[in-house]
Amino acid sequence: MPTPVVMPQLGEAVAEGTIERWLKSPGERVQRFEALVEVMTEKVNTEIPSPLDGVVEEIVAAEGETVKVGATIALIREEASLPVAEPSAPAAMEQPAVAPPVEAAPAPPAEPAVAGLFPSSDLPAAKPPSGPEPSAPAAARPAAAGGAFSPAVRRLAAEYGLDLRDVHGTGAGGRITREDVLAHAHRRRVAARPQPEAVGGSRLVVPSALRRAIAQRMVESTHTIPHAWMMVEADVTGLVRLRQAVRSEFQRREGFDLTYFPFFVKAVVEGLRAQPTLNASWMEEGIVYHQHIHLGVAVSTEEGLVVPVLRSADGMSVAGLARAIRELADRARTGDLGPEEMQGGTFTANNTGALGSVVSVPIINPPQSGIITLETIQARPAVLGEGIAIRQMVNLSFSFDHRVADGLTAGRFMQQVRSVMEAFSPGDPVY
Repeated sequence: MPTPVVMPQLGEAVAEGTIERWLKSPGERVQRFEALVEVMTEKVNTEIPSPLDGVVEEIVAAEGETVKVGATIALIREEASLPVAEPSAPAAMEQPAVAPPVEAAPAPPAEPAVAGLFPSSDLPAAKPPSGPEPSAPAAARPAAAGGAFSPAVRRLAAEYGLDLRDVHGTGAGGRITREDVLAHAHRRRVAARPQPEAVGGSRLVVPSALRRAIAQRMVESTHTIPHAWMMVEADVTGLVRLRQAVRSEFQRREGFDLTYFPFFVKAVVEGLRAQPTLNASWMEEGIVYHQHIHLGVAVSTEEGLVVPVLRSADGMSVAGLARAIRELADRARTGDLGPEEMQGGTFTANNTGALGSVVSVPIINPPQSGIITLETIQARPAVLGEGIAIRQMVNLSFSFDHRVADGLTAGRFMQQVRSVMEAFSPGDPVY
């Protein structure tokens, strides 16, 4: 009797997951805790391990299918229940009295494609046995740092039909790791996807699970939340001078550059402290006002926009915020975030200015009630007292849920954020 594999609960508020990629196909053996399938939840890919040793008997949920938690996605026949081959008869009994005529050996069947990884045309054609191949010269053989490749690397390369000389190693001393092989296989799979062309040279591209998740969330946001928008201008000349004064020391001490975004996040936190009713969520039962500020930080990746959550942002210094934001952004771009790190945000901050934006209209991440963006800082003429001077100016763009707040609350929040941004000056501590 096969054992069902069900969609697990991958987070407190996660009710479903989307099958991104099967790592095993029917008929393949799988070991307990070995990765069986990749599942997309809340814009995060998670590998689901096999719960037992056995053979994959059936794939129930197809790639791209969204499945409820607890629903069956595959069937695995346990190792102990697999049929055992009958013991062979003694050799003397197997020998016929007269040797049968020798027939040409049938060509071995083509190696099956690994489900969800490559079309069969990507795999090398099976070769009929023709005796041992001559050994390649030592200089032509791929070599791993410190000796031969690990058994896991060799097995994966053989399974996916890869030449390890084509794989870039990221391990110590350039050693090729299991993750390097999987990443190379994924790139080959993406490159091998057919791109049907329509009339006029246009092409149809099937969106990834991440792009579908983003689309679903944005449609939900614009269809259910009455967006209101506001923008204010801030003179951040003091902030620019403060960053210039501490930038080199911060780089030496922390190992990465200090941007304007942590200062902006600090100002947003102060604004939410002053107007806590914006740190809220509209629910059918009523408005939920959150005690802690868990700030979503928008991060652009090659696959799409993700918003990991900065927990308890109201208790951090500028330097602490910089470190936390840097870590979240790095892990988001390498796909190392867990589902729990994408959940529970109460408000979102974005840095569209990093892309050269001057004014933007951000879309709220439900069920939050607001999202604010830092635009590009520009030197331009501004009235200063009775004269005109060149100042460092920036626009701050804010979208908010008009069910939760009105213009008065939003205006007071933006005044507070601008006040904090304009108050930064050389000599202020960042630690």
